[in-house]
Amino acid sequence: MAHGIKKRIIMDTTLSLLTSSGRTALHNFYHDALFKDCIPFWFPSSVDNKFGGFLHCLDRDGSIVDTDKSVWAQGRMIWMLLTLYNTIEKRPEWLEWAENGLKFLSNYCFDTDGRMFFHVTREGKPIRKRRYAFSEAFASIAFAAHARATGSEDSAKRARTLFDLFTRWNFTPGLMPPKYTDERPMIGLSPRMITIVTAQELRQNIGNDSSFDMWINRCIDDIKSFFVKPDLRAVMETVSPDGSIIDHFDGRTLNPGHSIEGAWFIMYEGKLRGDSNLIELGTNMLDWMWERGWDKEFGGIFYFRDIYKKPVQEYWQDMKFWWPHNEAIIATLLAYELTGNEKYANWHKQVNDWAFQHFSDPTYGEFYGYLHRDGTISSTLKGSMWKSFFHHPRMLWFCLKLLET
Repeated sequence: MAHGIKKRIIMDTTLSLLTSSGRTALHNFYHDALFKDCIPFWFPSSVDNKFGGFLHCLDRDGSIVDTDKSVWAQGRMIWMLLTLYNTIEKRPEWLEWAENGLKFLSNYCFDTDGRMFFHVTREGKPIRKRRYAFSEAFASIAFAAHARATGSEDSAKRARTLFDLFTRWNFTPGLMPPKYTDERPMIGLSPRMITIVTAQELRQNIGNDSSFDMWINRCIDDIKSFFVKPDLRAVMETVSPDGSIIDHFDGRTLNPGHSIEGAWFIMYEGKLRGDSNLIELGTNMLDWMWERGWDKEFGGIFYFRDIYKKPVQEYWQDMKFWWPHNEAIIATLLAYELTGNEKYANWHKQVNDWAFQHFSDPTYGEFYGYLHRDGTISSTLKGSMWKSFFHHPRMLWFCLKLLET
């Protein structure tokens, strides 16, 4: 492990995006944080050489806390390894570890109906299967990245099949068991966001077909029509099927980090298409949810807020989780690159400084997952059923590549 590297670099560069020397220093910072701090924390120690896949429930020092496996984590970690392989360097160990994960996914993580589990034992015995189909989306991007790395037609076919399953399950009326009764039906931002980014990954890695753009267009239109509220300067997490706000706890709850993540998915699509309207939609989403989410007293991004600034029901509403900060770092850098607005350069510095000063561990590397509101450590976990080798390395990789363009 490279002890203390992140704090030293953050203090030296101050994230000066506005100068060429500052951009170079920031690029080097992200490179070193990825290759000298993040990757060595996870690999090769997280590779399960006995049963396959990855052991990802880890304490501060990388020791194993729990041997159960999140299927989300398996797909996400495979995708991340193969994305590094496809875009940075063709290191044979990255491909080997990813294929070890794909074998585990294929052998143990699918139910007899074609759907995937959410939680399995170390050996691959099923523990839990959830009503939604996000495991399938993360497996889809894993197989797509493998297809690009190896030319495997079988992996490309499996990626498409899983994407079709994911979209059919999430968007066919009546197919997914409803979360709520007909008394108060809701639709969610999550499946629309994940559809966008999954289709983007498949388009990039296995080639475009009309269905990918169709799904991206449909989900961006849904987000703009139903979830984005310009009059309230907010992005809703759930709404009624007609887009109206449900004035109860669940309906009023905002997740600023999640909306900011969706914002950069849309901004990135705007970048790829050269579409200023999509870039404007994404930057508006970022602006509004930054205003609502940034903690002006202690810094960092709140986990939940209420659309009308009423009390939030969830007791962790004011905690600081690692992933919203990862997503905000990406979103602010991308917004600056696309618009040249210095506000976003300043926000990028602000969130980057706060995140690396509070989440990073100069002794053992990587990010802690969970902090109290004031930035003190709530848990020493660095890996769990939700946190793995994904949000943090994706941020480091994305920013590194963006600063190369």
